[in-house]
Amino acid sequence: MDRFVSSFTNRIDSKGRVSVPAAFRATLARDGFDGVYVYPALGLSALDAGGSRLVEEINGLLDRMPRYSDEHDLLSTALYGDSEIVRLDAEGRISLSDRLKDWAQIEDRVAFVGLGHKFQIWEPDRFAARQEEARSKVRDLKRFMSGMSATAGAAGQDGVPAGSGVTE
Repeated sequence: MDRFVSSFTNRIDSKGRVSVPAAFRATLARDGFDGVYVYPALGLSALDAGGSRLVEEINGLLDRMPRYSDEHDLLSTALYGDSEIVRLDAEGRISLSDRLKDWAQIEDRVAFVGLGHKFQIWEPDRFAARQEEARSKVRDLKRFMSGMSATAGAAGQDGVPAGSGVTE
């Protein structure tokens, strides 16, 4: 699989290193990136991380923007200026800088969370709250979409409810 999936919580050791989950290391290796590309997540107290595909995605996003626009410069600053390339050691561990740990409010444990094309690094209790928020919103979305499909099922082919007396 070439996606980051699942979530894992690991402890930071006495030397400040934390093991990247083996499944995430394998995905990074297949991606051909030597290390982990990490930056503060936009709008969250977490870190976004990944490999070559994430960098290519960022490049593509920026390429669609006017090169000398304020928006391009601001996004470049957030996604490149605040980023770090963190190297994996021989045992698959990384050391996050104090700046990155401070952003994500990480102390002694780290939650690695797969998001498909990238993964996030969270303080575990903050991630638990985020996960509950996501589950709640998905439940609401499912109820909303279930209502939409029930309404669509009662409609004719053209989207007009059957028996409404409306004709084209």
